[in-house]
Amino acid sequence: MRMRRILAAVIATAALSGLGLTGVATATAATAQSAPSYVTPSQCKQGGGTPAINDAGNYCKGGTYDGQQID
Repeated sequence: MRMRRILAAVIATAALSGLGLTGVATATAATAQSAPSYVTPSQCKQGGGTPAINDAGNYCKGGTYDGQQID
């Protein structure tokens, strides 16, 4: 009887900690999506990158906005 209670407590703790980790992953994903999808050439430079306007896709290379498309 005592073993069942301990096992139930362990399972409940594992389930609750799993829900907590899911919430953290969701909050992190929401933060990552809030980054701008387009930046200006001056924003790219201020972020430490180099605007690659002549390359296919017009992307910022390096810095804070690495990989973001330049508008």
